[in-house]
Amino acid sequence: MMRRWRVLRERGRPGVRRTRDEPARGGNQVPPNEVAGMFDRIAPVYDRLNTLMTGGADGRWRRAAVAAAALRPGGSAIDVACGTGKLTVALAERVGPFGRVVGVDLSAGMLERAWLTRPDLVQVAFIEGDALALPFEDGGFDAATIAFGLRNLADFESGFRELARVVRPGGRVVCLELTLPRPRWWGRLFHGTFRRIAPVLGGLAGARDAYRYLPVSLDGFPDADEVAGTMRAAGLLGVRYRRLGLGSVAVHVGVVAGDPAHE
Repeated sequence: MMRRWRVLRERGRPGVRRTRDEPARGGNQVPPNEVAGMFDRIAPVYDRLNTLMTGGADGRWRRAAVAAAALRPGGSAIDVACGTGKLTVALAERVGPFGRVVGVDLSAGMLERAWLTRPDLVQVAFIEGDALALPFEDGGFDAATIAFGLRNLADFESGFRELARVVRPGGRVVCLELTLPRPRWWGRLFHGTFRRIAPVLGGLAGARDAYRYLPVSLDGFPDADEVAGTMRAAGLLGVRYRRLGLGSVAVHVGVVAGDPAHE
C-alpha cells in the first residue's frame, strides 16, 4: 500500500518549484463571510449535487480520508470545514460510542443540515467556528481532517498550522481536496469540463452562481506536491499523498511533531 503514496523529500526547501509562470495562491481571495453565505445558500442541495458530479465516488474518497486518519476505537478527531457532516459521521463510526468527534464549519446553513441529517451518534458534536482560530486547546485530538475545504481558507499554511495545533504529538492531519490531474493535457481537460458542468448542475438546483465559484476556486490553487510542501512548512512530518478519482482528488496525510516514531 505504501507505494501508492508519494512522499515528499524531507531535505531542502518544502514543496517543489513551479514550472508555470504564475505562483500558487497562498489562500482564498474571497472574503470568509461571502464564502459562508454562499454555502448557506447551497446547503440544501450540496450533498445531492456532490454525489451527482462525482458519480457517487465521493463516498469512497471520504473512506480513504478516514483510513488515513488511523483512528482507533475510543479515539478523538476534529473535522474542520465539515459542511453537512458526512466525513464527521464517518470518523465517528470509526471511533465508536466511546470516542469523540467534533465537526466545525463557518456556515450556519451547512451545520443546520448536519444536525438535521446526521445519525443519532452520541460521540458527535457540531459547532460554528473559524478554521484559522479553532476554539480548542492544544493537542486535544488524535487526528484532524479537512475535506474539500482547504480551497476556501484565507491562508492555507495557517490552516494546516491550526489543524496541527489541536492534534496531539504523533497524531495525524488529513486533507482531502480537489487537485488538477496529470498529465497537463488531462488537467486542462478536467478543469475545463468541471468549469462548464458545475454551473449547469448548480443551475438545475437554483444555485448557478455558487457553482461557478467551485471550479474557479481551483484557479491558482497549489498542486498536490505544493500542498504537501505547505503541510511541511506548517511543521507536519512524514507528509505523503495519493491521488484518487482519476487523479482529480488527492488525500494528504502528515504527522504532528513530537513523536520520534512518526511514519
